[in-house]
Amino acid sequence: MTVRFGLKLSQDATIDQLRDLWRVADEGGFDSCWVMDHFATLGGREDGPIFETWTLLAAMAQITTRTRIGCAVVGNTYRHPGVLAKMAVTVDHLSGGRLDFGIGAGWAENEHTMLGLEFGTRKDRADRLEESVQIIRGLWTQPRTTFTGEHYQLQDAVAEPKPVQQPYPPIWIGGSGPKRTLRIAAQYADVWNAAGGTPEEVAASSAILDQHCAQIGRDPGKIRRSVQYGVSAESVDQVRTTAEAFVKIGVTDFLLILRGADPVALGEQLAAELPRLRELG
Repeated sequence: MTVRFGLKLSQDATIDQLRDLWRVADEGGFDSCWVMDHFATLGGREDGPIFETWTLLAAMAQITTRTRIGCAVVGNTYRHPGVLAKMAVTVDHLSGGRLDFGIGAGWAENEHTMLGLEFGTRKDRADRLEESVQIIRGLWTQPRTTFTGEHYQLQDAVAEPKPVQQPYPPIWIGGSGPKRTLRIAAQYADVWNAAGGTPEEVAASSAILDQHCAQIGRDPGKIRRSVQYGVSAESVDQVRTTAEAFVKIGVTDFLLILRGADPVALGEQLAAELPRLRELG
């Protein structure tokens, strides 16, 4: 089994820190490097510094040369799927085919309120997510796309060029909603990104994903399992132990979220740990 490790940093970081960390990920041997998609910061305050996701990914595509790049995960409700598909293709070309496309239903109600965006019910957001994934795959693979859904309608939409990666960049679907999100992941995801939790909780959600795969006739082994968790300077020594517990339940992809005042130094520490982490595979 191949295990993969990526670094993630977005909020409360300067542009210089972001650039330096992307270089650490690229030169230090990490498999991937990630941002997050929010318009207000998370945690104790919502007015901290955070930059826009797709602009960052375009810059990351130019600064890096080897590591894969992505957002874990884009909030579907912030952008029309036709616009989102075009953004993703642009970054896929800028990176030479290194984009991983992460998407989720969206959950931050405060951001929708402040921006005047429709939030809706959990079902509304799941419905919009499923429609969006269908539209985006169509735009990436078909000469023209017509779609008539409850939330989105397209008429003979063109989308050129197509992605560098064929048929399209790997789709990561984030979230652990047992009825809809995991069913959508079973249908469309190349990678499922757990919304968090203990190894036992992730294992339970992974089992539900397997059940949805069985119901639609898809091999669950075709969907990689991923988790993300925070790492600080004080917890570097625990990264391997935590990853090992997740590997035992079938997780192969790890996104290490860097915490603390000096994320670049922390990324360099983790780069030194990579050979030991890869032994888990």
